[in-house]
Amino acid sequence: MRKAYQSDLSDAEWSYIEPHLPSPGVPGRPRVHPLREIVDAIFYIVRSGCAWRLLPHDFPPWKTIHHYFRTWRLDGTFERMHAALRKRVRVRLKRNPQPSAAIVDSQSIKTTGVGGKERGYDGAKKVKGRKRHLLVDTQGLVLRAKVHSANVTDRDGIKLLLEPARTGLFERLSHLWLDAGYTGQEERGAGWVEKVLGWTAEIVRHPPKIAPEEVMRAWVREFNKEGVALDAKKFMPQKGPRPFLPKRWIVERTLAWLGHNRRMSKDYERLPESWEAFIYVAMSRLMARRLARS
Repeated sequence: MRKAYQSDLSDAEWSYIEPHLPSPGVPGRPRVHPLREIVDAIFYIVRSGCAWRLLPHDFPPWKTIHHYFRTWRLDGTFERMHAALRKRVRVRLKRNPQPSAAIVDSQSIKTTGVGGKERGYDGAKKVKGRKRHLLVDTQGLVLRAKVHSANVTDRDGIKLLLEPARTGLFERLSHLWLDAGYTGQEERGAGWVEKVLGWTAEIVRHPPKIAPEEVMRAWVREFNKEGVALDAKKFMPQKGPRPFLPKRWIVERTLAWLGHNRRMSKDYERLPESWEAFIYVAMSRLMARRLARS
């Protein structure tokens, strides 16, 4: 019996994860390592950010862990488990399992020297690497993740993210909140969403910038000279941090949740599909904890 790590599942959390893992086939050799140890090792990788070969020796061999991770990525186990947990969390929150509105945003992340496809340079953020595109519901839970090259603009990347929606993947979804980077007509961005998917798309913009305080005070003085009494305090810019934008902060919070996992701080993967799988793994771990504690 090894000493537990902070990333290990509790018995209550394991009870929510276990039913969504594939059962062993009838023919073949019995499993040598417990399935829970395999899952705990994958969560350790995501949370700590260590390399596969640097897994602690009290876990099963790293090649065994990587084999299960690759197999479950290819057969869609991680995505199905994540979808089932998300529906259960939404029901626990007294929401419909299928959301009717969602938020889209992207984040460019630097890659490392491991190589691989889908790499580029994001001229806006000055980042060389990949971009992770997220579709989240109003609770901040991920509906779909797509990883692509950073040189793909948001207007074009949203089509890669929402292409499966044309086949009815999201039954009730009908409204999206987007930032100004998705402004587009017909074939791109918000225009593509409205024309092809038939959904409504709302661009949430930052409030217009107010003139500097010195300029506003000069204007007030000039109006006072003309006999117009104005209160200078009403025209001063607001003090304090930048206000949160409606709905936009939800997807930003989800990106922060992912950032708690060190494996997500940079893109260490050769394949973008592996990074997508890690996103589903990280969110599944978060939702299992919520279900066990609620």
